[in-house]
Amino acid sequence: MRILDTFKKMLSPNRLDVSARFELDRHSSSGTMSDFHLAREISTGKVFGLKFLDAEKLEAFESRFRGLKKPSEGEIAVSMEHPKVVRTYEFGKTTSNVPYILMEYLEGTGLNTLIQESAPVLQGNQLSLIRQMADAIEAVHRAGFIHRDICPRNFIVSPDGENLTLIDFGLTVPDQPEFRQPGNRTGTPLYMAPEIVRRRSTDKRVDVFALGVTAFRLCTSEHPWSAGADTTGQAALQHDTVKPKEILDVAPEIDPRLAKAIMQCIESDPQKRPESPEQFARLLHSVTTAFPV
Repeated sequence: MRILDTFKKMLSPNRLDVSARFELDRHSSSGTMSDFHLAREISTGKVFGLKFLDAEKLEAFESRFRGLKKPSEGEIAVSMEHPKVVRTYEFGKTTSNVPYILMEYLEGTGLNTLIQESAPVLQGNQLSLIRQMADAIEAVHRAGFIHRDICPRNFIVSPDGENLTLIDFGLTVPDQPEFRQPGNRTGTPLYMAPEIVRRRSTDKRVDVFALGVTAFRLCTSEHPWSAGADTTGQAALQHDTVKPKEILDVAPEIDPRLAKAIMQCIESDPQKRPESPEQFARLLHSVTTAFPV
């Protein structure tokens, strides 16, 4: 696999003594399988993002791929080199045997928070941010992977609202036949493509579906399906049994070309979706703003 040389060079050869090397911010943010800290390197004063993985949950996830040559999250992350994808510097285990990933610290806010707050900083930037999302996901695909957890939480938006960065490769798998087989039902439920929910074979178009749901939310603050308070896999069962809201009904002022492209992404039949984020972006080539005056 082409990432082998990269991660062999970047894997820290020794256990990380966290307290000897870093000062950690007292506050952390928690994900499904990890805790994230702002970490200041004592010797240089540089600020990084330091992610500690829950070893038990990590083992439970990785056990799904026993017998397969699946790279770890750290191995995948260090192989990514793209301006719209978070840069990862090293990975390994701490002296306390906790898996860790060291990455660049991104100043900004999760897109999920900005959408929930209807943040003014998003206004006028929707189209640019959608294009950047597509660019980031395309980079993941070109590197030979399927992200499998595209959702607003995994995009960090800069303070001015003009740029975003894709993060988190915890559920990412190689784009190879053995990893596209039915059964790997993982992801954020409200962004899961029907083929994941129904445990069917998958391909890169699961990320296109999730991109469409994310873009729908960015442009409307609503979800294409009326999930209410239910954010579980049960709610995701609607994705091929209930017709999604028409985005033009929710946001009539949106550019019709953008609206059509987003609705194509969330087709229940993957054959009807754009085949790639790049193709989705091409559908928007003549669109100049998400909401024409």
